[in-house]
Amino acid sequence: MGESSRKIDVDKLISYSDDLVEVLKDRRDIDSLTRCLSQSESLESSCDADFNETLNAIRDYQERIDACKQKTERAKSDIAGEAEVDHLQIELEEELKKELIANEINDLERERVAIEEQKQTLKKFKQDELKAEMKLSMYASVTNIIPNLDDQSKIAGYIVDRDKKVIDKFEYDPAKMAASDICHNIWKAINL
Repeated sequence: MGESSRKIDVDKLISYSDDLVEVLKDRRDIDSLTRCLSQSESLESSCDADFNETLNAIRDYQERIDACKQKTERAKSDIAGEAEVDHLQIELEEELKKELIANEINDLERERVAIEEQKQTLKKFKQDELKAEMKLSMYASVTNIIPNLDDQSKIAGYIVDRDKKVIDKFEYDPAKMAASDICHNIWKAINL
């Protein structure tokens, strides 16, 4: 069957070629055919020009689309960059706040240590004062003398006799008397 269809095609082909030969024998037909061929070439040339123009327009539009895509990507990256900058700015501010708080904590810790040292110094001072008071009380009990420590340039105080309920004031100027004489006078006043 495939061979018979081929045979028919060959027969048709021979028939068409015979018709073509008959047409070409006439001069008018050749001129018409030449004119048609010329118009076909002109049409093909025009189509090629339109095709090239369309192709150039498509390339131009593709370049514009690519440029727009690049601008869009840059804008997105700028927006992403701005978002990242904002995020980094927030992180920086948080870090600065943390650092500020850490500095404040360190300052407060130093103040606490200084206050603690002052408390210790004050406590030691009070202990020393109490010790001095107790010493003074012991000296007063043993010697019956209460010194007056307000004026360091003089040796002064009170001799107390508890049994008689008497207080005698004494005052010596070390610039005018020898230390041994002062000591001797005080012992004499105690033993009375």
